[in-house]
Parts: sequence; structure tokens; C-alpha cells
Amino acid sequence: MPSEQAAVIGAGHTRFGALAEGPRALLRECVDLAVTSVDRGLERTEVDEAYLGTLGFNGWQIGNASAVLAEEARLVGAPVTRVENACASAGFALRAGIQAIESGQRSMVLVVGLEKMTDAASRRRRYWLGVSGDTEWERLAGLTFAGVYGLLASRHMHEYGTPPEALAEVAVKNHAHALKNPKAQFRKAIRREEVLAAPRVADPLGLLDCCPVTDGAAALLLTSVARARRYTDTPVRVVGSGAASDRLAVQERESLTSLAASRRAAAEAFRSSPWDRSALSFAEVHDCFTIAELIALEDLGLVPAGGAAAMTLAGETRVGGRLPVNPDGGLKAKGHPIGATGASQAYEVFLQLRGQAGERQIPGAARALTHNVGGSGASATVTLFEAG
Repeated sequence: MPSEQAAVIGAGHTRFGALAEGPRALLRECVDLAVTSVDRGLERTEVDEAYLGTLGFNGWQIGNASAVLAEEARLVGAPVTRVENACASAGFALRAGIQAIESGQRSMVLVVGLEKMTDAASRRRRYWLGVSGDTEWERLAGLTFAGVYGLLASRHMHEYGTPPEALAEVAVKNHAHALKNPKAQFRKAIRREEVLAAPRVADPLGLLDCCPVTDGAAALLLTSVARARRYTDTPVRVVGSGAASDRLAVQERESLTSLAASRRAAAEAFRSSPWDRSALSFAEVHDCFTIAELIALEDLGLVPAGGAAAMTLAGETRVGGRLPVNPDGGLKAKGHPIGATGASQAYEVFLQLRGQAGERQIPGAARALTHNVGGSGASATVTLFEAG
């Protein structure tokens, strides 16, 4: 058991989308918002460690990006560590921050996720989107991440009879949720027929099954539960954390219909939690492609293998359903700035569990889960949160 329990006391989030701001401005904005969100105020000198999750897309600062965070957060002198685990970079940065608090070594930690993606040319984007996959076989064979998830979708359909309509409903649902999120990239409703008729990207996935290229940043402030009441009456406690890895290349894995890293991370998180999956109010899962949300629900143990399609088509994952999933719009509609996603998911949890999510607020939200995946599943984190 940890000597301390971590809590989130502040959070900040930029808009997601194709933004004019550069990486430094995005860092500065999200940290400023996090600091000002602390109910009873916070001096930056109280932050004694920081972690930056980023891939460094397009090589904007391929080395020592941590120093840039120190400058823009006005924390020069404090130790700052860059964490890179592809799309799970911020999820692993959050885990590092939680462990720093739980160990008692740090009293206040800043966690930031960042990516600036849209200013790269199309060819450069394809290169940087591929660097987190297997270089020796997949990339040399021309397999993209859309291609990998297309393989996963095809196999899932073959093994479980998953209908294309279930994948389409994931996109429709997440776009509907994003309509109520002012920071989302795509605040536009879509119909199931549009998803099914969209141009193919990697069969059976079409254009509207895929998350966008996105700029953005998010920040979290962590302290111990014991200290949290100095800053707010409504902290969000971390009650479980898990992480795991798997083989990099999909052809080396045990299954194409499940991500072992997600299963292992979830098992670890729930082992340390005082409650089980049935207690969840909602979940933030890594839906980089529509099939990824279905597989995530199964890997997290929220529904049996092959059962996510029926759950989704029945409307159970919509806000107002039995278990809302991605009330902020998810990666699919909110956007997916690679290094920022894990922190962005926790930002949504922070708002929801404090009753501050506005139009998309889930009534009575008390317990939540975030699930952040790196690449095509070679790494994953799962974090469990509880109100106050």
C-alpha cells in the first residue's frame, strides 16, 4: 500500500484542433489554467516535480522538451522529466506523478501532456504517426496504424460477428457527446449512414472511423489526499493505477481481438481499488479508431469478449445510458494530440467528479476510469478516480 494517496486538485485544458498556437504557448496556457483552477490558490513554488508527456511530433523539440515545460510553467529549477510512450505518454506521465506523491517523495506534482501535429506536411505526418509502430516489419511492409486497427476490426468481426453498425455507432455517439464540449475539435453531429458510406481508409474502417490529427495540451496538479483540503473542498482522489506493456508488432501478439497491455493494466488498477467495475459512473477509453473503443470495453472487463457491440448499439454507452463512455467526445471527436490524450482524459474526470462538466455532466458521477494506449497496444495505463 502507498504511504500516501494522490489527489487531483487542479486541471487545465486548451482547445483541441488545428490551432495557430505553437507548443510553448499551448504549454503555458494549460498550466496557467490548471493553476488558476485551484479553489484556494496555489503558489508555483509549491510544485516540486513535473512530468511532460509528449511524442515530440515533427521534431519540434526532439531532445530536452522538459526544459521548455520548466520555462513556460515558470518552474525553472524544479526537476522535470519527459515521458514518451507514444499515444500513452501522458498516461504514463500521470502514473509517474501519482507514484511520486504516493511514495511521499514529492508533495506537489505537475503533469502535462502536449502535442503540436497539424503544422507538419502530410508526408511528414505519416512518418511521425508511424514512428511508434514496429519498424522492422510493419512499417517496411507499408502497414499504417489505420491498417493495424483495420486488421483488428476484421478479426473482431470474424470471431464475434461484430456488425459495421456497431463501429459506426461509436463514432455517432462520440460526436454527439462532443457537441457539448467547447474544447472539442469536431462539434458536429454525424449519422450512422454517413459513417458507413465514408471513403475507406483501411477496410473495414472508413474516414469517420478514425480520430483526427490534433494540436492541444492538458495539465493536472497532484498532491496527497492529506494535503488536498488546503486547496479545495472537492479533490478527486486516485484510488487505483495500473500499467503494462506488450510486444510491439501485432504479428507477435497472442490475439488480434484483445490488447494484453490493457487487460494487465486494468487488472493491476482494480487490485488496488476499494471498489470493482460495477461501481463505475463512466469511463474515458482510448478510441483512436472506432474498433478500439469496443475492444477497450472488453479488455477492461466492462463487458464480456464480443459483447461491446451489443452494449453500444443498445445505447448503454451514451450519456444517460448504463455506463457512459467518453462523455467529452473521446479521441474520435474531441481530438487526439498524441502526447496530451492521457492528461485530457483525466481532465474530463476531474470536471465530471466535481460536477463541473456543464451540459455534458453525468448526474451523480462519483467514480471513473481512464484508459490510455500507446501505439497499436504495446503499452497501456489504467487509472481509477473517485470524488472527494
